[in-house]
Amino acid sequence: MRPLRIGNFSGFYGDRASALREMLTGGEVDVLTGDYLAELTMLILARDRLKDPAAGYARTFPRQLEDCLGLAHERGVRIVTNAGGLNPAGLADAVRRLADRLGIPVRVAHVEGDDLTAAHPGTLAAHAYLGGFGVAQCLRAGADVVIAGRVTDAALVTGPAAAHFGWTPADHDRLAGAVVAGHVLECGTQATGGNYSFFGEGDVRRPGFPLAEVHADGSSVVTKHPGTGGFVDVGTVTAQLLYETGGARYAGPDVTTRLDTVRLSREGPDRVRIEGVRGEAPPPTLKVGLNRLGGFRNEVVFVLTGLDIEAKAALVREQLTDALAKAPPAEVRWELVRTDRADADTEETASALLRLVVRDPDQQVVGRALSGAAVELALASYPGFHVLEPPGKGAPYGVFEDVYVPHGAVDHVAVLHDGRRIPVPAPQETRPLDAVPPPPLPDPLPPCPTRYAPLGLVAGARSGDKGGDANVGVWARTEDAWRWLAHTLTTDRFRRLLPESRDLPVTRHVLPELRALNFVVTGVLGAGVASRHRFDPQAKALGEWLRSRHLEIPETLL
Repeated sequence: MRPLRIGNFSGFYGDRASALREMLTGGEVDVLTGDYLAELTMLILARDRLKDPAAGYARTFPRQLEDCLGLAHERGVRIVTNAGGLNPAGLADAVRRLADRLGIPVRVAHVEGDDLTAAHPGTLAAHAYLGGFGVAQCLRAGADVVIAGRVTDAALVTGPAAAHFGWTPADHDRLAGAVVAGHVLECGTQATGGNYSFFGEGDVRRPGFPLAEVHADGSSVVTKHPGTGGFVDVGTVTAQLLYETGGARYAGPDVTTRLDTVRLSREGPDRVRIEGVRGEAPPPTLKVGLNRLGGFRNEVVFVLTGLDIEAKAALVREQLTDALAKAPPAEVRWELVRTDRADADTEETASALLRLVVRDPDQQVVGRALSGAAVELALASYPGFHVLEPPGKGAPYGVFEDVYVPHGAVDHVAVLHDGRRIPVPAPQETRPLDAVPPPPLPDPLPPCPTRYAPLGLVAGARSGDKGGDANVGVWARTEDAWRWLAHTLTTDRFRRLLPESRDLPVTRHVLPELRALNFVVTGVLGAGVASRHRFDPQAKALGEWLRSRHLEIPETLL
């Protein structure tokens, strides 16, 4: 049986609008998937729904589809997306109206059951992460377009693969292989050179979107359409595999994927084969993402220029603290960012930034009170006083957390194009999620001269967020570099290199097949991206910071 060619045309809500047409016209493809959802996106859609109960889905998707629906129909390409967000039925209806207006006979189905908001009072949105078998039911019944809500990102690939090859929930190894392919595709051009540590090795000005040739045994080849930008190699695929993952067991609603069994090899130019993936029965529970309002937030950035930066910062901190003493915000965070240089030849490079972030349940406390106190200092504080922009009224911020419920707590349903509702049963076999014993490390390198140099000269990294936690995946490009990395980048050294993690739980996972280490830093992002707890709220650049840090590296590796 020939492989199923599954492509991606969206990695997030706001991705390249032309990607759907590019994927339809750039080469052969059977199914196109669009991933629009993230933890922050669910909060954005929930706030949209507060204003308009008919909203709650990615409004950009119908605009993309209007330009391409006829082309997809002509070429027999099916489209599967989670753009339904909080309202998949509403988006399915919108697509049907679009198809009727365009005169295109398209069968549209959708997946329901993820919405558990009613069971979690006080949340704006509470949605379970569903698997791919609802999508598969829709496709098996002949749907041309399948709209899902909060399914896992990989379900956009496991669903089409299960439908095409006739896989059942017991086909754990095949499903796990498709999960790996789905995880590589889900973030679009991150698999084709986007956001890649070694981006200078190819032309990544406009990377093409990726696709996977998925085989009946669950193996796949990741590639892209001929002539498109970017590049696909073992490194780009490794980087994406490490993105927002943790240990060797990668749990999902359909299968637990053993990331420590993934084998990657170069099959040709822009072609990487994924094989050997093993799967196990999924955990007995489903993850549920809860989004709620955490309060109100405001921010002021003071510009400190020239001499006496520390003294200027201390002065304005003391002044603001005194001014807010009557009603101090519940949370106050100051951060001095030393972007200034001595004897600088521009004013901007002579300046440092002092960032004040306040949070409180009462908007007035972080709004007018802060704004008034900051503005009143304009002529009464440090020399050269000014701010990047005036403080606002205070904006609401969100908090994300996850809980777990039994599979039976959701009514997973495939709503077919003809209106029939097909229940999707929970997996009959489950397995509690246990940690995998640490694998043996490779032999260390023999002693040799070293040089104090950046880690990034010998290792790549990619980092991301999961709620309030961050992961930093680090991989070596050669076997000798792996032998050094595995023994050198311990949890203690990681904490020393990234001081923000020193007082937080840090877990190291070893993935020898990928020559990689995956570090999970618990709590570094506070209550998640919507709370904007730190400078880089999604930990996107945490890995690049790590790569910039210096340590003693064997000269033979440099």
